[in-house]
Amino acid sequence: MALDPKLLEILACPEDKGPLLYFASSHFLYNPRLKRKYRIDDDVPQMLIDEATAVDAAEHALLLAQALRDGLKPNF
Repeated sequence: MALDPKLLEILACPEDKGPLLYFASSHFLYNPRLKRKYRIDDDVPQMLIDEATAVDAAEHALLLAQALRDGLKPNF
């Protein structure tokens, strides 16, 4: 199940307050500026900084390529 579009419109990174990329099929939100992933559990985004997953340069490049390929845009 996908996140509610209205919820997605207001979600922002809790650290830099910027937009996120929503990878619906993989169930996470991604902040490419900070290279940080926020998981989504049972359609609830886990937006705590301490629970975010850091992404290395190789995974960051893969995620950006996937976002480009899939036409993903920042959520706001």
